[in-house]
Amino acid sequence: MERIRNQEAYSRILREEIMPATGCTEPISIAYCAAKAHQVLGMQPTAVTVSVSGNILKNVKSVVVPNTNGLKGIRAAVAAGIICGDADKGMQVIGHVTDEQRASVANFLDTVHIDVSCAETSCPLYISITLYARTSYSRVVIANNHSNIVEIMKNGEAIVKRPIVAQSEDNLTDKSCMNLHDIVEYANNVDLDEVKDLLDMQIEYNMAICEEGLANDYGANIGKVLLTENVNDAKTVARAYAAAGSDARMSGCEMPVAILCGSGNQGITASVPIICYAKHYAIGTERMYRAMILSDLLTVYQKAGIGRLSAFCGAISAGCAAGAAIAYLLGGDETVVAHTLVNAIAMISGTICDGAKPSCAAKIAAAIDTGILGYQMYLHQQQFYRGDGIVAPNADETVRNIGRIASEGMVETDQTIISIMQQDCK
Repeated sequence: MERIRNQEAYSRILREEIMPATGCTEPISIAYCAAKAHQVLGMQPTAVTVSVSGNILKNVKSVVVPNTNGLKGIRAAVAAGIICGDADKGMQVIGHVTDEQRASVANFLDTVHIDVSCAETSCPLYISITLYARTSYSRVVIANNHSNIVEIMKNGEAIVKRPIVAQSEDNLTDKSCMNLHDIVEYANNVDLDEVKDLLDMQIEYNMAICEEGLANDYGANIGKVLLTENVNDAKTVARAYAAAGSDARMSGCEMPVAILCGSGNQGITASVPIICYAKHYAIGTERMYRAMILSDLLTVYQKAGIGRLSAFCGAISAGCAAGAAIAYLLGGDETVVAHTLVNAIAMISGTICDGAKPSCAAKIAAAIDTGILGYQMYLHQQQFYRGDGIVAPNADETVRNIGRIASEGMVETDQTIISIMQQDCK
């Protein structure tokens, strides 16, 4: 009975954490919040106030908002949500936009004042948007995860009002049940029909945007640069494809991505290397699916302790998970997975997140490289042991150590990064 409950929990977790999104998730979350406020107001606003947490500011500042003709930043995301947004489409809120609407976004920015401030909140993911028109106003607040609406107000009347809890997993399945042994068991035994639609979406969406990134000019073209090394090497191709997907996504590509833990970069990093390796080694679809499940869940497991937004780069967690999943794909058992994960965590943990931007692609490439190096170490009977820095007696305790470093130890680092980026905005 306990095993059945755990399997059901893992299936729910995958359904909650893997979803389609168009564009970088922080500006899209702002656009969703604005679109919802517009839907509630029922008319075009004449003034807007926006209050966001520092981590939202950090992740919106430098990325292009899709379907805005190359505009960046919080105001562009708000305007896109109001003018083009369909709040009923969630994280694909501005996925389908007409040329006329694109032009109207720029006009809205020219004619409507949007006041933006940094909220005084301990909640890393917080967005509050208030729209004003004549004597009416509406306010929508999102907290803790990217589509988690905790407040909807219209003219002083609460339509939705929930307390903001100090927990990034608010309104989601409790992840305290997660551990490496059960994750491997689930990947080995789950009926694939339960989650096949999610995996197929990851393959379709994430590979398509990676191919787009390699075909055209985006960001610093990290994917293309990597492919100049060796187009016949599985590791190089895996790194290049994943980096190219981020190249495109950070630069405003309008193609959807299957996000993971609220991040498209994490969704790409956790899935694309496994798909590339399976293709290179002609590994069957079932084994590939199970390796993707393992990578997704190992990413979620690490991120549960770290939090959705922090100073700890989430692509690093996904890259370490991808390395462990590649080990599994190539025949490794639970022991191999555990050693690969610990080796990778020991090498690259602590890479900072200084916002969503083109250089994320390079961090993704480095994370995947390290994840695979963790596996190569195991193959050569090399590993990091307890006492090597943050390495604990087992993989689960090592993952918990990473959670502590990010959620406790890097708080001041996060504040310093945000302060630097706010100064840069002046």
